Amino acid sequence: MAVENRHEEKATRRASENARGLAAVMPRLVLEARRIAATVIHGLHGRRRAGSGENFWQFRRYTSGEEARRIDWRRSARDDNLYVREQEWEAAHTVWIWPDRSPSMSFASKLARESKLDRCLVIGLALAEVLVDAGERVGVPGLLRPTGSRAVIDRMADAIMHDPNERASLPFGFAPASLAEIVVLSDLWSPIEEIRKTLNQLSVTGAHGHLVQIVDPAEETFPYSGRVEFIEPEGGGEITAGRAENWRGEYEARLKRHRAEIRAETDRMHWSFTIHRTDKPANELLLALHARIAEGNEGAVLRRRRTA
Repeated sequence: MAVENRHEEKATRRASENARGLAAVMPRLVLEARRIAATVIHGLHGRRRAGSGENFWQFRRYTSGEEARRIDWRRSARDDNLYVREQEWEAAHTVWIWPDRSPSMSFASKLARESKLDRCLVIGLALAEVLVDAGERVGVPGLLRPTGSRAVIDRMADAIMHDPNERASLPFGFAPASLAEIVVLSDLWSPIEEIRKTLNQLSVTGAHGHLVQIVDPAEETFPYSGRVEFIEPEGGGEITAGRAENWRGEYEARLKRHRAEIRAETDRMHWSFTIHRTDKPANELLLALHARIAEGNEGAVLRRRRTA
């Protein structure tokens, strides 16, 4: 019992330290997220998509099998073709965002602009802002219910800062609804068995998803030489390399194999897989994610129509 109490006290103390650390940097991350989101939203201004909204979008040719009531007879009377009036996209669906806040995400080398955790949170917050601006609902598994509030960044930041639990690398035990999407932001250094199990759980309902591996440039290039002590931040111990440069070849091979296994899983489920380095601009990743979610969104509309 005493051992169990010590473990609980240690976990509570670690959670409190993490909360204080996040509270210190969160205002800066929120400002950065808002700045990046505003840049992306400005670039997307005026880009609309066809869907089930009330505003007119465009006319297109009628195709065989569609309901006759969708034909715009006034426009069709102008020539020998039948036309359908398409409406602007306004049907919101839910996008779940999982920001990995495990200890390994705190790593930052001298080659990086910021830690993996800071970049992960900035991207997660900015993505939520962009999606809500587009009329979507955003949630965080186990932390924030789906919301379309304009204050989504503040709600997410507040929920993260006041989370009393130690967060795992991956959203274990969560399964989004079939028409929802999930974006997993993580360094994905978990064993492939854990990643495979999580992906199977997330896709069990048929939901679509996007896996983003956020890495420090040192984790890709392995720029170490001489005697180096490597410490695993999540309880894996430590190891000392006498000549670290001799490990580079094996490290690169294992990294390549690990990513190939992840990509095989995402390809099997028709999910996207993106690699993002923290020495690259955050808005590049945000734009890419927005485009991929837009594609998934249109696929969800087709599934709704088939179901109907």
